[in-house]
Amino acid sequence: MTLMTRRALMAGAAAVAFPMPSFALSAPAAQELVTRLVADVNTVISSGKSEAGMVADFANILNRHADVPTIARYCLGADARAASASQMAAYTPAFANYIATKYGRRFREFIGGEITVQGALPVKSWIEVETTVLLRGRSPLRMDWHVSDRSGKHVFFNFIIEGVNMLLTERAEVGAMLDRQRGDLDMLTAEMRAV
Repeated sequence: MTLMTRRALMAGAAAVAFPMPSFALSAPAAQELVTRLVADVNTVISSGKSEAGMVADFANILNRHADVPTIARYCLGADARAASASQMAAYTPAFANYIATKYGRRFREFIGGEITVQGALPVKSWIEVETTVLLRGRSPLRMDWHVSDRSGKHVFFNFIIEGVNMLLTERAEVGAMLDRQRGDLDMLTAEMRAV
């Protein structure tokens, strides 16, 4: 059975094996978290730093405000179940580096703009906090943050920009990267560490 076929067959099992964060916090608490997060992001995009400096700052923001282990495990999908504890311990920070670099570069597009918090409401098993990205010379973008405290503190585990879901996008991308590495998680980890 090929890796792609196995992944397709196990996709449903992955959703059960790696449930999304459970609801246990209030909309005001989630909005407060995203307000702090947005303040940090706005500081970075107005800092005038180099791309490398901005990416490093976004890595720090990710470490402070995101549930990186949950995001990393979800994006690996069913293959996370076959990984050893030591492989996951190596993969998770490498995944954080990959995400910080990729989205740090994406947030550079917001230079000269600003993100504002609009409000928050419970959705399914999390809180969704709506923000608006105001950019010079472009129409505003909607950006929603999904927040939980399942990890023991208030953190985000997903965001959606204009309907593009980060978790789903990265799950597909990480799966494709793993396929290119012929299912070798150690090679995937090395690739993510090197971005």
